[in-house]
Amino acid sequence: MARTSKVGHPWFVLALVSMAQFVVVVDATITNVALPSMQEALQISPENLQWIVTAYTLAFGGFLMLGGRAADILGRKRVFIVGVLTFALASLSVGLSQDEATVIVARGVQGLAAAFMSPAALSIVLNTFKEGKERNKALGVWGGITSSGAAIGLLAGGALTQYLNWRWNFFVNVPIALIVAAFSSRLLVESRADLGHKHFDTFGAVTVTGGLMLLVYALTKAPTWGWGDPWTLGLL
Repeated sequence: MARTSKVGHPWFVLALVSMAQFVVVVDATITNVALPSMQEALQISPENLQWIVTAYTLAFGGFLMLGGRAADILGRKRVFIVGVLTFALASLSVGLSQDEATVIVARGVQGLAAAFMSPAALSIVLNTFKEGKERNKALGVWGGITSSGAAIGLLAGGALTQYLNWRWNFFVNVPIALIVAAFSSRLLVESRADLGHKHFDTFGAVTVTGGLMLLVYALTKAPTWGWGDPWTLGLL
């Protein structure tokens, strides 16, 4: 059972958390079209260019379960708002970056924030709507927004890069995130899961994500180093 109290208008809550989820999904693809512009502007080496996308997706996938656990234990509203604000700060950092290292690290922080935002947002939806027709309708809206985000990210990335600047692919997240955080503090109520044990597998999340990053790094370096090179084999 989940501890909760009266919530704001359910469909306003759905719109709010769906907006955050939409940004999370869009940011997985919005950079794809902007990569050549980013490479030229920041003098990013070809072998590191892919990390602008990979850092986000690996951090997001690797810490997703930890994010869901944190939301259940620490409070879904709290984790959601902290995730949204961290996502905004990381997006601003990417947009202001002047070198490839800053971009890649900030993209990783974006993915980490998204890993806490997304499961907290879904838990809020499930906690807001009663099981049955209303919840099914809400999950249908949630699923539609999630599935359309990737395609819209490509279109939005191309438009922003062509008519403004690649940095606006990230700057645009900041006002959206601030609006979501501001309304979340008013519309959302805190809820937690009643669990028998309350501990985090932080070590597991870090090792899974770190292992995936080492694997990708080894595979990208292997053509240069050689597949039989000790460094390649050691990293794999």
